Amino acid sequence: MSTVATAVLLAAETEGGGLQVVLPAPAELIWGLVGFALLFVVLWRFAFPALNKMLDERQRGIQGQLEEAESARQEAEKLRRQYSDQLADARSKANEVVEEARADGERLRADIVARAETEAQQILQRAREDQQAERGRLIQELRGQVAALSVELAGKIVQKELDPRQHQVLVDQYINELSGLN
Repeated sequence: MSTVATAVLLAAETEGGGLQVVLPAPAELIWGLVGFALLFVVLWRFAFPALNKMLDERQRGIQGQLEEAESARQEAEKLRRQYSDQLADARSKANEVVEEARADGERLRADIVARAETEAQQILQRAREDQQAERGRLIQELRGQVAALSVELAGKIVQKELDPRQHQVLVDQYINELSGLN
């Protein structure tokens, strides 16, 4: 306010009056207003529509870019959801494959154990059969040896040879009696 007040005080102190120093002459003021009005009309008629057009184009361009950015964001979100779905599907399929492999492994293990048990039972059965056959063979062999020893012993005792057939009958009876005691 001090600058304006100083200018008004200086204008009042000068010779022609206070306001005439600050205000232009009336003819100048009218021509200035006419020039300003013409400039305003030219600007209003030519420059402002061009500026408005340019601003509208810029606004449409920015709006288009915003829409493109929004569509790109939506597309990216859609792709992210698809990726997440595919990842979840892949994980579930991987879990299924793992579970299948685990189940197959368990079935295979059970099958191998069952076959091993069956083979072990067969081996035990064959061993028992072999044992029974060997036992029977040994008993027969022992009977033969006992019979031969008995005949020889009896022959020495009696000093004469017994009939081998009679002797075999006696030995078989003796062995059967011994078997009956066990």
